[in-house]
Amino acid sequence: MGVLDENWFLHVRLKLRHFQLFLALDEQRNLHRAAAQLNMSQPAASKLLSDLETNLGIRLFDRHARGLTPNWYGEIMIRHAHSILSALRHTGEELNALRDGNAGTVAVGTVMAPAVTLLTSAIERVHRERPGLKIRVDVDVSKTLVPRLLEGELDFAITRIQAGFDIERFVFEEIGEEELCFVCRQGHPLADKTSLSLTDMADYPWTLQPAGALMRQRVDSLFLHHQVAPPSQIVDTADVLLSLALVDKSDTITVTTRETANLLCAPQRFHLLPFSEALSVQPYGLVSLRNQRLSPGAAALMSTLRDIIALGSSPAAPHHGCDNDRAL
Repeated sequence: MGVLDENWFLHVRLKLRHFQLFLALDEQRNLHRAAAQLNMSQPAASKLLSDLETNLGIRLFDRHARGLTPNWYGEIMIRHAHSILSALRHTGEELNALRDGNAGTVAVGTVMAPAVTLLTSAIERVHRERPGLKIRVDVDVSKTLVPRLLEGELDFAITRIQAGFDIERFVFEEIGEEELCFVCRQGHPLADKTSLSLTDMADYPWTLQPAGALMRQRVDSLFLHHQVAPPSQIVDTADVLLSLALVDKSDTITVTTRETANLLCAPQRFHLLPFSEALSVQPYGLVSLRNQRLSPGAAALMSTLRDIIALGSSPAAPHHGCDNDRAL
C-alpha cells in the first residue's frame, strides 16, 4: 500500500479489536498470552494482526523465538491505541453520568502547589453552577502527568512540559513559578539557627521527590552549584504527606513549595529553615492538547481556572507565622 490518506483506517478495515490486541501485545510480548488475555484463540489473534499488516503494507511487530516486539510502526499504533481506548472509556463515563442526572466527568492532573489553592478554588466555583459534575484530580509530578495527558487519561493538566516532548502538540498557558522552601520539625537541631548553608543541612537525612522530577533536579543542581556533596541518606517519594510524616518523626529535612508548607506545616510541629538564596522551579501552566476538544465540564473547569488566574484571586494559603524565614 502507498501513502496513507485521511481515511486509511477504513481502507485497511481497522477495528477496535486491533487496538485491544496492540495493548495486549505491548503488555505480554507474546501472541499466545495476548490472545488469552482477550479471550481469543491464538490463530484468530494471529490472523487479525497479519491481515492488518497485509492491508497496511507495513509490518508492525518483529517476530522472534521469544514472541513479538513492536517496531517503530508498532509503537506508533500502540501509543494511539492507548489514546483512543482511553477516550472511549471517558465517553462511557460521560454518557453514564448524564444518564444518571449528573453533568459529566472531568479528569485533571496537577502538580502539588496548584492543587492546594488554585484548583481547589476553581472546583468550588464550578460546583456551584454544576453540582453534578464529577471531577477526578490526580496529583503527581510533571514527567508523569504529561504522558498521561497524551494517552487521553486526563482532560488537561496544571503542570510543566519537560524536555523530550513535542511542544507543538500542546497548548501551554503560563501561570507562574513555584517558590520552594526547606522544612524540618520543631525541635530539630537546626531549627534555632538564623542562617544556614547547604553544608549545615547535608549531614541530615532527607526526603525528596524522585530523581528526574523538576523539584529534585533543582535541589540536585543547588548542591552541585555550591560544590557540596548531596545527602547520603535520601528517601525518594512524590507523596508530600509521607515526606512530612518522616520530617515530623525524625531529623529528616524536605523541600516543598511555599504554598504547600503554609497549608500543611502547622507551626507547632514544623519549621521553615532560613536560607540565603531564593529558589524556585520553572513556571507551570494550564496544559491541554492542541487538537483536543474538551468536554463541556472540562471546558467549564478550565474557563474558571483562567478567570481565577486572570484576576489573581487564587486564595492565599494561611501563613503560619514564618515571616522571619526567608524563602528558599
